[in-house]
Amino acid sequence: VQLQASGGGLVQPGGSLRLSCAASGFIFDDYAIGWFRQAPGKEREAVSYISTGGGSAYVGSVRGRFTIPRDGAKNTVYLQMNRLKPEDTAVYYCWLYLYRNYWGQGTLVTVSS
Repeated sequence: VQLQASGGGLVQPGGSLRLSCAASGFIFDDYAIGWFRQAPGKEREAVSYISTGGGSAYVGSVRGRFTIPRDGAKNTVYLQMNRLKPEDTAVYYCWLYLYRNYWGQGTLVTVSS
């Protein structure tokens, strides 16, 4: 299993960013997949996940601002982040559970003016 995350960067408050996670090594359409994040000095937290049927869930702090589409043709899951806030600053990790937790390498998102 490999999860390759990309798309992080520096963005101003109120801006948008889209993260991508390219997955390989398993049947993508058969598993839920999601995103975690870890802010400086804090524990890693679940941000969002999407099921095989397209249902999704979000942590309360991002609900209404973030969406998590998945593209089975590209074996890729995205995290579309809108109306970003400084408290969204973190390293974002793509996540999959397949008998155990798998993590991508992380991509840094910095929200600052």
